[in-house]
Amino acid sequence: MHKFLSNNRDELIGRCKAKVAQRPKRAATSKQLANGVPLFLQQLTRTLEAEEQGNIAEGVRISGPAGGDTTALSEIGVSAAAHGKELLGLGYTLDQVVHDYGDLCQAITDLAVERDAPFSVDEFRTLNRCLDNAIADAVSEFAAHRDATVARQQSNDENSRLGALVHELRNFLQTATMAFTALESGKVPIGGSTGALVKRSLLALSGLLESSLDEVRANVAGSGPAQAFSLAAFIADASSIASLDATARACAFTVPEVDRTIGIAGNRDHLLAALNNLLQNAFKFTHPHSEVTLHAYGTGDRVLIDVKDNCGGLPAGFAEQMFEPFTQGSFDRSGLGLGLSIARRTVDSNGGRLTVLDVPGKGCVFAVSLPRHVLR
Repeated sequence: MHKFLSNNRDELIGRCKAKVAQRPKRAATSKQLANGVPLFLQQLTRTLEAEEQGNIAEGVRISGPAGGDTTALSEIGVSAAAHGKELLGLGYTLDQVVHDYGDLCQAITDLAVERDAPFSVDEFRTLNRCLDNAIADAVSEFAAHRDATVARQQSNDENSRLGALVHELRNFLQTATMAFTALESGKVPIGGSTGALVKRSLLALSGLLESSLDEVRANVAGSGPAQAFSLAAFIADASSIASLDATARACAFTVPEVDRTIGIAGNRDHLLAALNNLLQNAFKFTHPHSEVTLHAYGTGDRVLIDVKDNCGGLPAGFAEQMFEPFTQGSFDRSGLGLGLSIARRTVDSNGGRLTVLDVPGKGCVFAVSLPRHVLR
């Protein structure tokens, strides 16, 4: 296979570019995508060549072992991580990161069939291993930097809003304080213009606080009108992304069939991001070679989405604390501790509720409850 890839390198890259061109918002230059398909193809070729020559250790050094490496990134992992970070800066989405590598796999398969170039089972295993590791590392880096970007933006936005609020509050308070001091001296009557100034300042303070509360209520209510969508299709989208984590962490991933007549309403993109956060958290902390389950079903006028892991249970008293921003409950500090906080806020803003059930000695069940919607 390594000779086939080397001889057809330009053709394979060209086919990948053609696939990319068919998708929206893909205006990156070749230089910006240097850590993507061309470099991965070169590393894949070197891995296959090394393993054909019996140098298994060199192949693993380049591409990493099956299921990834928990101690250090392979050569493919380092460049894939850089690629994931780069795509985030270019405004790409998570599914576009995955498609970048899937395009090459499809191109190799199609060209091999066209050229009648059979490959051995071991070679295809190596190809799949390299793809799995590259996708996992690219997605992980993309998600980590996306969370950091979101956190910084939220912090800047909050500081800006808070600064404006404090500035206005201070001005009105200073005016009221000075007017009250004048009244307190007894030199001006309380029913005169100075007293009226105190009253106006207090009314302005009250109005400013009320408008701030209105803004908070509007944010909680979510942005844009709620849209109805299929629960089954929603879970299928979440599953396709989560299956990458399952493969990377050598865990079983079970998704019972979802009733196709059930619908939910809300901001689909935001809810999908929230569910992905829960699934990423589950795969991050579940024990190796255990199982994560995603179960969605209807009960009465509610839709329940459960994410069950096998993490061994939570520390005492940590069930509610874990939803606070920047809270991390293990020695793994690869994230920012924002995922659960963002997920809960998103679910709340869509009229739902996110809770966690601790099963001591076994694991956790994160439960999302949302209003049920009838599909038409």
